[in-house]
Amino acid sequence: MNGFTIIGTGKMGSAIAALAERGGASVQSVAHGEHVDVFTGDVVVLAVPYEALGEVAARFSEQLAGKVVVDITNPVDLAEGRRREIKAGSAAAELTTRLPQSRVLKAFNTSFAATLASGELTADGAGSAPATVLVAGDDADAKSALLDVVEAAGAQGIDVGLLARARELEATGYLQLSLALGEAVPWTGGFTLVR
Repeated sequence: MNGFTIIGTGKMGSAIAALAERGGASVQSVAHGEHVDVFTGDVVVLAVPYEALGEVAARFSEQLAGKVVVDITNPVDLAEGRRREIKAGSAAAELTTRLPQSRVLKAFNTSFAATLASGELTADGAGSAPATVLVAGDDADAKSALLDVVEAAGAQGIDVGLLARARELEATGYLQLSLALGEAVPWTGGFTLVR
């Protein structure tokens, strides 16, 4: 399983595509709103805003059946400056109800595009560390396939457990985003784990 389809060609979609290519995966990039009959990747990354998840899931539900679907969103209301409350617990859990025939993972939401694109976190005077990608999901094989590509790209991939952990990943993503918006951390920095 080494093919990726990335829906979304913005900063995050482009950075994840670059990471996947560094990890040896073939990549199909699809612009949000573009019509595609066939997704070539076994792993489909939804690099779209949270508000677009429902529309993308409805539009591509047949093409996504049987695929590993990666939700990278952080449900944040930037105008209000707060996290959105999700009835299902997380955007990823909500997505599983929309795509019951897909294997949903939560990943990439705790990383900035710059760190994924370069493969490392950097901060003034603090040196550098490999970019860290935290992955949650209920399907061990799906997580393993994603983590293999992440690690082959030179990043640090960490399995954080079941998809229920997506709630904590989204909280971590919101915290990191808040810190960067407040200029407490640079957009080239972020969280990592030392093991």
